[in-house]
Amino acid sequence: MGDPLDSTRALHEHPVIVFVNSTAGGGRARAYLPRIQKTFESFQFRTQFVMTGSAAELESSVQKAILLGQRVLLAMGGDGTFQALANAAFGADVVLGVLPLGGGNDFAAALGLPNDPVKAAEAVLGGQPRSVDLVRALTADGQTRLYAGGGGVGLDAEAARYASGGYRHLPGRLRYIASALRALGGYVPLNVRIDFPGNNLPAFEARAMLAAVLNSPTYGAGLRLAPDATIDDGTLHVVIIEELSKFGVLRLLPRLMGSGELRTSSVKRWRVARVRLTADRPCLFHGDGEILGPTPVEIEVVPKAIRVLAPKLSWGS
Repeated sequence: MGDPLDSTRALHEHPVIVFVNSTAGGGRARAYLPRIQKTFESFQFRTQFVMTGSAAELESSVQKAILLGQRVLLAMGGDGTFQALANAAFGADVVLGVLPLGGGNDFAAALGLPNDPVKAAEAVLGGQPRSVDLVRALTADGQTRLYAGGGGVGLDAEAARYASGGYRHLPGRLRYIASALRALGGYVPLNVRIDFPGNNLPAFEARAMLAAVLNSPTYGAGLRLAPDATIDDGTLHVVIIEELSKFGVLRLLPRLMGSGELRTSSVKRWRVARVRLTADRPCLFHGDGEILGPTPVEIEVVPKAIRVLAPKLSWGS
């Protein structure tokens, strides 16, 4: 007997709960909410919208909803908001979804969703469940957390602190580029060691700007660190950017601001199932722009970890 949530028609039989991050997108959630509610009404989904003010509140609300038998759960926010939803719902027999309204929206982009929240809602409601991978990170403080898109140590983790702070009101990629430039001012490259447990690959050590582990092809609002990655390929995409001068970083900016491509001989890439990152000084690891904990960090892919509503795939795609 097939899963009753495997078809769009069956999804109509289940009420939908949308957990809204009221602070996402610089507080734009409330402005978009009436239009998104009308979109759900036009698709004739029974929907409840729940406002949340923090990741902890969202996760608690999700867990309560699951205990009450709710099976279709969406997050309205950015990558960090979806991360909270995925962690709260992991292991439950549910279908998830995301309506992108954050600064990055890289996971939503990897699903093939439009960046406009209303158009994304139309694509989600007309879509179908898709099994996708997650990434599990175990940090040095003993905490385990799942993330959906990209994570790393170094300059990007430093930039993540600014992106979620004083620069949070800047739009899209500009927010992350500005945050990285702010972090670059006082940044000293790390000596990073990358080990590949369970693999014959030799360990790699380098003085680096950053070391990243991605599930999606992009992070930081479209920066293409792992262009060959897909969110259901069952592997991690490990990327290291070796030390660059500040002038070298500035030379990359025009292309990063435009296409998001990173073209430099200082980039090295691997595809593996597990990886361990160690640094020569205390530093923090982020996932989806959220600080997860200190290094060393052990990271592994969780294949087909969750089902997420995504646009229907056309033949040959």
